[in-house]
Amino acid sequence: MKRVFLIVLDSLGVGALPDAARFGDAGTHTLDHIVEAAGGLDVPNLRAFGLGNVPGVTRIAPVDAPLGAFGRCAERSPGKDTSTGHWEMMGCVLEREFPVFADGFPPEIIDAFVARAKVPGVLCNAPASGTEVLARLGEEHIRTKKPIVYTSADSVFQIACHETHFGLERLYELCEIAREILNPHGVGRVIARPFVGEAGSFKRTYNRRDYSLKPFHPTVLDRLTAAKVPVIGVGKIEDIFAGRGVGESIHTEGNDDGMKRTLELADRVERGLVFVNLVDFDMLWGHRRDALGYRRGLESFDRELAVLAKKLRPGDLLILTADHGNDPTFTKTTDHTREYVPVLAWGPGLASNVELGTRTTFADIGATVEETLGLAPAGPGRSFLAALAA
Repeated sequence: MKRVFLIVLDSLGVGALPDAARFGDAGTHTLDHIVEAAGGLDVPNLRAFGLGNVPGVTRIAPVDAPLGAFGRCAERSPGKDTSTGHWEMMGCVLEREFPVFADGFPPEIIDAFVARAKVPGVLCNAPASGTEVLARLGEEHIRTKKPIVYTSADSVFQIACHETHFGLERLYELCEIAREILNPHGVGRVIARPFVGEAGSFKRTYNRRDYSLKPFHPTVLDRLTAAKVPVIGVGKIEDIFAGRGVGESIHTEGNDDGMKRTLELADRVERGLVFVNLVDFDMLWGHRRDALGYRRGLESFDRELAVLAKKLRPGDLLILTADHGNDPTFTKTTDHTREYVPVLAWGPGLASNVELGTRTTFADIGATVEETLGLAPAGPGRSFLAALAA
């Protein structure tokens, strides 16, 4: 009756990967730069688990004997987006990057979308910041009923529409149409970006939905589900994997709600994987280049972590990691940054002060999940479960 709680602190990178310059991200370090820019970081529980002992972390003091295992993972797949990171974590390593659209989407895509969606046209059709594009085009969207379509350095087709003046269900319908059009083009995700408010005070809501491609290869989630091991997704996990391999999904309204749901699951779930994404680190603080907000978010999570740790039972495994970086001090863009991600692993009765070093792929995390829950890891990751044996 084993349980794994895998929590993704979305975008908490721990230093530029060796090939970061190819992505324009040389010198980035989300965690260290948050500490520097925000004037410190008070996370005693994360420190106790070994966050300051992770290779490459220099702005958090290490502890002499971390409670569990600590290390970092390099990303083998080319890319730095949500889908790439989560898929690799679950054993689906990409051979090539998802396509990106630095000049906006070509006419054959936009024209097909306008015709099938029966809208009078689109606004923007270029890379943009989500908050900036609402301030600039939100009022025109309400007046013309043209959806705001924009992208980023990721492979995303984002559609922003007003929940009241345009309609939330209508926005979801547009996203489903766009997903069908974009499948042959290999675009990673279509994202519904609903917002509310009036000119000068537009605000995005938590009714976001991601419409992802299906993973190109079987994942750990698929294999667990086939073996009748329960898989519960919290946050946008179901969206990232296009529903595949996720038996129960709990959509959330930010980090606090995500941790509330996770704590509830710790009380009721008897076995299986609880796979959590905490999106606010990325959406609210990384992309908005808000180091102080990021610091406060980490400190809030640290308090909830202590509560979760007390609910874990012998045989349980808790893994904390990230899916990419998003250095809030990196002002060249507001996009993700290509970085290592931390790995902290702990469970009651497991070994302490275990150095995992630098792993060569995020897939090592999925392999460890798989082995913990009774399956033989199918690769390409290498499980570190044996290192956790007390």
